Amino acid sequence: MDVAAKEAAITRFLNEYPRAVDAGRGHPALQGCEDVRWSEFPECPAGIPALLRALLDREAASEAERVLSNSLHNGITAMNTAVPTVLPFLLRLASDPQVPVQSELLDLLILVAGFSEPIDADNEAMVLWFGSDGDHPEREQCRAVFAQYASVVAMLAEQLDSPNDRAKLRQVAGL
Repeated sequence: MDVAAKEAAITRFLNEYPRAVDAGRGHPALQGCEDVRWSEFPECPAGIPALLRALLDREAASEAERVLSNSLHNGITAMNTAVPTVLPFLLRLASDPQVPVQSELLDLLILVAGFSEPIDADNEAMVLWFGSDGDHPEREQCRAVFAQYASVVAMLAEQLDSPNDRAKLRQVAGL
């Protein structure tokens, strides 16, 4: 999905849920999200802060999570270069039990953890599908963010039912 399609999806969301963007105003987990120049990241829409705030609106949260997730992916094999920047906000929101889509955010974090795994440079098929780590510094950047928030990641991992998901989340944070 290109940036124009992502922006159009956000516009449709905002038209359907106009009050949702005010739900998260002032939430401590989102402090600083408005200061990021999201549109300066390739293929990243400027509306990321609106979607992050809407994750706190009970009525719109599920759709906000879906649109956000789509906005953070550049196809089925690549995450957007903005993901390391949005990751702290997602981790803080996922650790707040008052967030209506907490379990969906945990699923998104597991997905990001999987996308953050290093690619074996000797495995030509993996490099062909996912690109080399040198071409995708966002993988290492995400691992660094997960490690920086290791205590939060450890707490979140304990909330997961799947031992594989727990292990994946812990591993990406270096736990």
